[in-house]
Amino acid sequence: MSAQPVADGVPDYLRRLVERADDLPLRHRMPQATRTARRSAVLILFGEGPRGPDVLIIEKSLHLRSHAGQPAFPGGGADPGEDYPVETALREAEEEAGIDPGGVRVLATLPELFLGPSDNLVVPVVAWWDDPRDVTVGDPREVARVARVPLADLADPANRFRVRHPAGFIGPAFGVADMVVWGFTAALLDAILEAAGLARPWDASDVRPLRETGVRPPHLPGSLGAGGAEDAAAPTVADPAPDGAPTRTVRPR
Repeated sequence: MSAQPVADGVPDYLRRLVERADDLPLRHRMPQATRTARRSAVLILFGEGPRGPDVLIIEKSLHLRSHAGQPAFPGGGADPGEDYPVETALREAEEEAGIDPGGVRVLATLPELFLGPSDNLVVPVVAWWDDPRDVTVGDPREVARVARVPLADLADPANRFRVRHPAGFIGPAFGVADMVVWGFTAALLDAILEAAGLARPWDASDVRPLRETGVRPPHLPGSLGAGGAEDAAAPTVADPAPDGAPTRTVRPR
């Protein structure tokens, strides 16, 4: 993990997250990344909103051929020559949600996550919104809407359950902001709530079938369709993770 000094003005829950980021309690170990893995980054942007601490979530456009209608963190594939992963995450957040990079303070990069079926190596970038603004949809061809979701809603046991994907994958989910957040994004949120000390007990035996909307069989969860600009985006669906050695973490910048 690469961490910046946590300065004044950052809440205690984010300090705890940054301190514990090397041991993020993800539910599965990830296999070793391939040499062909596509480098991607997502921005996990926290701020202080009208209803208290929140995190930015986008909803993918229904017109995309992969991950249509699915909630996700802003993010995508690295462009040649940019300062990966931080510049990648900030650029994508600006393009997708109108986030001004100048008002964002990057705090840490979390351990890399390799998603095998899609051959993506994803680095989550944790940041604090020093200068929160109204969120906007940057590119309506890729993003249907943008929401600042209160952390209290994510931690509320009434909003937590698990979903079963048609391919058989079962994982955590959140029913918040008129969205069902699941897969890769939900797994990260689940781990983040625990590391930040915000998690509350919830009923993990509540398993619900995932609606077919946005699911594109026969691809496995986490796979990307062939062709199209949207295929450069970071996966928003969890891969079924086989046992394997933990991935390396990002070296200090």
